[in-house]
Amino acid sequence: MTPTPTATLVARDWAEIQERMLVPLYEAVYDRLEVGPGDRLLGLDCGAGLPLLLAAGRGASATGVEADPARRALARERLLEVLVAPPAAPPADRAYDALLAFSPTPAALASALPAVRRGGAVVLADWGPAERCTVPSVLGRGPAPRDLDALVERAGLRPDGSGRVFCPFGYADVDSAVRGLLSTGLYDAAADPALAEKELAEALHPFERSDGAVWLPNIFRYVIARVA
Repeated sequence: MTPTPTATLVARDWAEIQERMLVPLYEAVYDRLEVGPGDRLLGLDCGAGLPLLLAAGRGASATGVEADPARRALARERLLEVLVAPPAAPPADRAYDALLAFSPTPAALASALPAVRRGGAVVLADWGPAERCTVPSVLGRGPAPRDLDALVERAGLRPDGSGRVFCPFGYADVDSAVRGLLSTGLYDAAADPALAEKELAEALHPFERSDGAVWLPNIFRYVIARVA
C-alpha cells in the first residue's frame, strides 16, 4: 500500500518533531534491561524506527513491527528491518530476547509474544498518572492510561519490575507543537480536523514560554514482565 501525501506528511512530523520526545523512556528501559551486543529486540509499533536505532547504537539487533505504511517507509529509509506484522514463532535459537510494546492493545501483544523466548523480557509503557501528564489533558481528548499490570496478568506474563520516566514534550513554537501532537494520533477522532487543529493551538498558549517555546511535562510508566 502506497501512503497518501497527507499520511506521509503526518509520518514525517512524527519522525522529525515528535518521536524524540520519548527518548528518555526508551533509554531508561534499555538501561534497565542492560541492552547490548548480542541481544535481539522486537519493537511493536516502532513508528519511524527511533527506538530501533537507539537499541542498535548499543550493539543490539533490532527488528520493528509497524502497520502504518508511511511510518514503515520512513523506518526503512533508515535502513531498518521493519515488518508489517509480528513474525511467526521462530526457532528457539532465533527467538527475541525482548519485546518492546510501548502502548499495545491486548490483541497486538498476544500476536507478538510467540516470537519472544522463554524468560525473555516484555516491556509495556503508557502515560503515567493523569495529574502528572500535560498532553492527554490538552483539549480533554487524550486517552486514559492503560492498566499495564492487568495487561501483564491477562497475557500470562510474570511481573519483573516497573518504573516511571519524566518525558517532557518541548517544541520550538506552537506550530511545531501542533504538528507534533497531531502526529501522535491522539486527536484523530475529532469530527472536524481543522477545528481540532485550531483548538489545539489555542489550548497550547498557556504552556508557551517567553521565547515562544512550548513545554509540556509528562510522566510515563513502564512495566517489565517475563515470558513464562
